[in-house]
Amino acid sequence: MRNWAESGDDMNVIYFDGVCGLCNGFIDFIMKIDKRKQFHFSPLQSEHAKKNLPPEFVQDLDSVIVQIDGKTLQKSKAVFAVLKKMGGVWEMASAMGVFPESVLNKAYDMVAKNRYRLFGKKESCRLPTPDERSRFLL
Repeated sequence: MRNWAESGDDMNVIYFDGVCGLCNGFIDFIMKIDKRKQFHFSPLQSEHAKKNLPPEFVQDLDSVIVQIDGKTLQKSKAVFAVLKKMGGVWEMASAMGVFPESVLNKAYDMVAKNRYRLFGKKESCRLPTPDERSRFLL
């Protein structure tokens, strides 16, 4: 597994709650559609996240965080930035980002608050398969 801090690369990284069923589903979805392998992934519970994100981002675990094209985004902005980066039909889905951020984030927060009940919670963080390892930063 690569260590972004040591590699010097300007990678696009999606940080996610490693025990959340919804979050893991999102990561599975992005890995499937990211044919150009533009993104790397890191659980918010990982040492990599703790070293590369402000403490407030790794304390609550209530938002996906994306470092993309030199910017750090969270909540709805993060999701729409990822979809836009995918291009094609996924970029069209990012057009929902035209709605006010406050409205989008209220909906995001409501889902985030109930995500474990709705989508399940694992006992431990996801471990990447051998095929996935090069894309995970732990």
